[in-house]
Amino acid sequence: MTACFNEMFEGGSVRPPYARLQDWMAAMPAELRQMKQAEAESLFRRIGITFAVYGEGGDPDRLIPFDMFPRVFSAGEWARLERGIKQRARALNAFLVDVYGRGEILRAGRIPSRLVYQNEAYEQAVAGFVPPRGVYSHIVGIDLVRTGPEDFFVLEDNCRTPSGVSYMLENREIMMRMFPDLFRENRIEPVDSYPEKLRRTLASVAPAKCDREPTVVILTPGHFNSAYYEHSFLADLMGVELVEGQDLFVEGEFVFMRTTEGPKRVDVIYRRIDDAFIDPLCFRPDSMLGVPGLMDVYRSGGVSICSAPGAGVADDKAVYTFVPEMIRFYLGEEPILQNVPTWQCGKAEDLKYVLSHLPELVVKEVHGSGGYGMLVGPKSTVDQVETFRAKILANPSNYIAQPTLALSTTPTFVAEGVAPRHVDLRPYCLVGERIELVPGGLTRVALTEGSLVVNSSQGGGVKDTWVLAE
Repeated sequence: MTACFNEMFEGGSVRPPYARLQDWMAAMPAELRQMKQAEAESLFRRIGITFAVYGEGGDPDRLIPFDMFPRVFSAGEWARLERGIKQRARALNAFLVDVYGRGEILRAGRIPSRLVYQNEAYEQAVAGFVPPRGVYSHIVGIDLVRTGPEDFFVLEDNCRTPSGVSYMLENREIMMRMFPDLFRENRIEPVDSYPEKLRRTLASVAPAKCDREPTVVILTPGHFNSAYYEHSFLADLMGVELVEGQDLFVEGEFVFMRTTEGPKRVDVIYRRIDDAFIDPLCFRPDSMLGVPGLMDVYRSGGVSICSAPGAGVADDKAVYTFVPEMIRFYLGEEPILQNVPTWQCGKAEDLKYVLSHLPELVVKEVHGSGGYGMLVGPKSTVDQVETFRAKILANPSNYIAQPTLALSTTPTFVAEGVAPRHVDLRPYCLVGERIELVPGGLTRVALTEGSLVVNSSQGGGVKDTWVLAE
């Protein structure tokens, strides 16, 4: 693995986006830093920003570690990222409309049909249905990594229910409270318009039968879900109701919400539950989280579900390898953002390469998420590599492999002072009547020295992400 790109320092000098942070960093003594860190943790705790980690004993809710050193992008860097993210979101939605319709990209032989039609995320229940405005994925979380001044790669696409946007908003709020002078000295693009943009996006995809100002709700699995804080946080900021499946019911051609003033019709459901649990009459019959009959109303144009059932086939890690081809096929453009080179273990030649280079590669389950079910070869023991080899051989098509990229680092406050740590970025692209995203995103940081795993479920932390105004 080559040397890592440090986003703040290059050739012994501070890079321009970070110029004003150098003095701030140097002027902060250890005692003040520790005091501010404790203040941030106290604010997070008071506000209730916790993250449940499944499978852990004791209190399931814990704080995500917050690093006070912001990550900074120049206006020019962000402009390029924004163009690439929007391009990708357009192509992913075009792909979803196509594969649930005529399947032109499959007929043209650009993507193997089996990757789509035999994919467990492909929902036959919506085949032939085109959702309002032809949008399947309304909130696209695109995970990006950086390896050099001009080199950005898409690690994966999240087209179903990408989480973490509450941390993007709260990180900014807490930084502004603790370091108001920093914001006066730096012209930083705001992110607080996200809830308004999200609500506008959801309202813009109201169903065909909605003949008035649409009623939007957020459907949550409940307070035991790891992202429940985010569900309630967004509902509050958007001024919409947070509901569970038992709060909704189907009558005739519509969905209604139980309220103290009687039933109220619901037009748009921003669902934060998986496809399998949406409707027990259509998907898992044992689901207690969904709404019986919801899919019939959805298909008849009585309600919109965001993101649409079936959107997950576009963020499958095997389908991911074909997104550049989607961009060329549907948009007639060259990809602005590149994929990470990827080997599909279901292909004989790729499998042979992966097995012979396993200690050098990152291997992921096709449907895995949260940093689980993966092997980081260079950071693994011989036993771990061999155990994973057996898993791959047992079910090759369940795995993809990628080179171990030299992820960029940003300065991070650690016990001994300031040190570089690896980061990634998840911006949130909203797709409805228009495509837009706020200037910023969730920067996740691997707090362990040398670690490349940034997921909060695996011990990673978060940072505020700044985009400088021009």
